[in-house]
Amino acid sequence: MSNIPKRPSIGVVVYFAAMFSLGLYFTFASVQGDFGLFKRVQIDAEAATLTLEKDRLAQEVASLENKTKRLSDDYLDLDLLDQQARDILGLIRSDEIALN
Repeated sequence: MSNIPKRPSIGVVVYFAAMFSLGLYFTFASVQGDFGLFKRVQIDAEAATLTLEKDRLAQEVASLENKTKRLSDDYLDLDLLDQQARDILGLIRSDEIALN
């Protein structure tokens, strides 16, 4: 008997090559695919940015609601009314001096 090493059959080589390729594909897809890690990091960063914008807009809405309430008929703040008239209409009282 001769001790010649037996070569693996072509089917085994093809099978392992296909499994290795499939493993590489799924690894690549899990990192860079539409639902991969990079997309997840991008979505988390966008969510943080949008949360900050939402908080800023909520603060702006609260400020506008406060000003609207103060200008309503039930609660008229004369100082706010005077400030709005000066800013928007450019009004001044007769005893004031305007400097440019």
